[in-house]
Amino acid sequence: MVRFWAADRIISAPAGQYSTVELEAPSAQYFSVADGKVLTANLRMLVTTRGDVSQATDSRVVWDEFTVVDDVTNNKPQINISERRSAFDRHTGVGINCCGVSVNKEPVTLEGQIYLFPFGVEKKTYKYFNQTAKHAFDATFVGEDTVDGLPVYKFQLKVPPTKIATLSAPASMMGMTGTGDVQVDRWYEGVDTLWVEPTSGAPVKQEVSRNETLKSQDGVERAKALVATASFTPKTVSNLVATARDAKNQITLVKTTIPITLLAAGLLAFAVALAFARRREPRPVVKEPVDA
Repeated sequence: MVRFWAADRIISAPAGQYSTVELEAPSAQYFSVADGKVLTANLRMLVTTRGDVSQATDSRVVWDEFTVVDDVTNNKPQINISERRSAFDRHTGVGINCCGVSVNKEPVTLEGQIYLFPFGVEKKTYKYFNQTAKHAFDATFVGEDTVDGLPVYKFQLKVPPTKIATLSAPASMMGMTGTGDVQVDRWYEGVDTLWVEPTSGAPVKQEVSRNETLKSQDGVERAKALVATASFTPKTVSNLVATARDAKNQITLVKTTIPITLLAAGLLAFAVALAFARRREPRPVVKEPVDA
């Protein structure tokens, strides 16, 4: 029962999640509206995730995420702030559409994995939700690896060129003739690489390469919006590896160690009980023959 019934109820994503992770993107390029041009800088991203316990149930959790991006090189804090609200199955990690799920306050339709892979990850392709494109794409298994000594599976997700927004900007800022504003589309494409601990389904390392451009309505690229490769910092990776290793040990304990121990104890108890039962069986009474 521990292995096949209790384990699935004990092992689940936490409703009261609270965590912070940090990413770094060296030598990134981004369009600074304040400066009216593209800047090159080292970027730092701080992602805070916390669970909305009031919306959690036995089968789902709801997490809110807040991301702040700082330009470290040019001392420009909070050049971008974004938020995300997600609901997902606490056992499989698959997105659930409820509870006001959104990206930057705009409602979205979730599909595929959200944050976590299922417990017991397989070497196959999973759908994984990309919050920038607001769509799920194939996360393809590309091999096995180790991160800080922890065995992991490596997955890669490729986002094709996708229009994510339409903006108004001064024509001069876009290198176009005229004095008024022009409409430009923001296009995004990228590659996300995730290193996932297979027993717990928890990513312990991530690298996000993105190329965002601003194009005029005739399809001509006018400026770089964001070109960067962001990765978890070594400290973040170390913390995530420690958490995943603990989760792996707990899952192994619940799914393997305890059931085997209890099974062995049960078999031993059964054998002892059987031995005592046999010892307590009454011996047949043999009557002496009576002489006539």
